[in-house]
Amino acid sequence: MARAVTRWVLALLFIANGVLHVMASSAYQSIVPAWVPEAHFVVLATGAASFAGGLGLLIPAVRRAAGIGLALYCVGVFPANIHHALANVAVNGREMSWAYHGPRLLLQPVFVWACLWSSSVIDWPFAKR
Repeated sequence: MARAVTRWVLALLFIANGVLHVMASSAYQSIVPAWVPEAHFVVLATGAASFAGGLGLLIPAVRRAAGIGLALYCVGVFPANIHHALANVAVNGREMSWAYHGPRLLLQPVFVWACLWSSSVIDWPFAKR
């Protein structure tokens, strides 16, 4: 039951995130580090990946692949999250405090784990011994 609830929550979050990447791409573009080429394309591509991965979590035939893909997605966007925090990049004219950045950065590994666990790629730490 907990795995299914986690899967649905993640699916909704990633689908919404994918839509936001397209609808508010300039906000996402502002946090992309300068060393990333074609920031606008990267934002749209990561939005598509987020949306597709969220949908994939709900489809049993591709659930495991979606979980792995979303875990990799979370790792892949982590440099932008670090850049956003350390450079204190304003999004839509608003700077975010460490009350926002700290938990966001600390929870990234939890999202990686949740993507893998909710898609049954891993059982840790709940595996029976």
